[in-house]
Amino acid sequence: MTAAGVQIRLLTEADDVEADLDLRRRAFGPITAQTRPAWVHSVRYSMDSGHMVGVFDGGQLLGTARYHPMRQWWHGRSLPMAGVAGVKVAPEERGRGTGRAMMARLLAEIAAAGYPVAALYPTTAPVYRSCGFEFAGFKYETTVPAHELSRLVARGGEPAAAGLRRATPDDGELIVAIKGRLHEQLRDCGPNTREPWQLREWLDDQDHFAYVADDGFLSYRWAGGQTDEVDVEEVTAGSAATALAFWQILAGHASMAHTVRACLAPDDPIAWLTKDPVAQLRTRDAWMLRVVDAPAAIAGRGYPSAVSVMADLELSDAALPANAGRWTLTISDGKGELAPQNGGAVQAPLVLDEHGLAALYAGVPLATLRRARLASGGDAGLDDALDSAFRGPAFMVDYF
Repeated sequence: MTAAGVQIRLLTEADDVEADLDLRRRAFGPITAQTRPAWVHSVRYSMDSGHMVGVFDGGQLLGTARYHPMRQWWHGRSLPMAGVAGVKVAPEERGRGTGRAMMARLLAEIAAAGYPVAALYPTTAPVYRSCGFEFAGFKYETTVPAHELSRLVARGGEPAAAGLRRATPDDGELIVAIKGRLHEQLRDCGPNTREPWQLREWLDDQDHFAYVADDGFLSYRWAGGQTDEVDVEEVTAGSAATALAFWQILAGHASMAHTVRACLAPDDPIAWLTKDPVAQLRTRDAWMLRVVDAPAAIAGRGYPSAVSVMADLELSDAALPANAGRWTLTISDGKGELAPQNGGAVQAPLVLDEHGLAALYAGVPLATLRRARLASGGDAGLDDALDSAFRGPAFMVDYF
């Protein structure tokens, strides 16, 4: 529990951004002179927009947390998502319940703002689990020897990548639109897109290199300022021609770089483009999901069009009781609905708390959820259909 007299409130334009940056340095390490202006602008935007909460004891700032307005893609459809980030508590205040109380307030603000879902990368899981977040997917990393990229398989006859050029800071809206079309086309589960102004600052970094095509986006930099490794932040393509063109751009650095590290979807075609099985996939960062508004989250998500299922659910949610109760879940023709029951249930309900619902939403199989005690009851004969409806794997390529 937080101490008496401690206040948790939204930060505003009247609050001191330097106090938050001091917490940032103490929690996550130094801020370089090069990155400081972007940090100040980002924090100020969160304060001014009402997306950031702070914990105060008198005039002393003990902790802050914020969320970024985003969209998240689930089987080719997007819905608003609050990307929780920058959660930090002064070292001398840790272990006193400050972080949990602060996250509870931030979750209430996210719910009040109308977000169906929220996501975050955890530094410590218990605090976030106490607010109903659960592990949902991974940010995957694939490593490829740079010299192997010069031997990419060319099938012959592919047209050139349409519209291929260097991206500029003015391309923020275009890139968001391209990424959205690709996530829809590829029926991706989990990736997020940011606001165009955030991409502008990202693209304005002289050490960051980016390309766009009509159906793709490539973003990379030299890893850690060194020239023996290329760090690819994102490479997504909707056609073979664009995928090949992007990887050939990266292959052009083989004279300097030994390795290319890329954040990719787990089924990215790179393993099929290289002549030898040299691409090594590994999980890098786990991320957590929170279903904030259950009916809106179910309605906003995409589903395989061939799947049709109806199931009774019994949901519990300690922090957001509006999600609790008996519901009927209906999925058909690529759309979902969660409707409250008014009696007359014909089957035993599938019982899920907020953790089980988040994991199911992200595509974790019900067999796994049952063994993890995150799901119980229901008609086991519907498990396969529900697994098919929510199938994953869920992934992100953007760390926030």
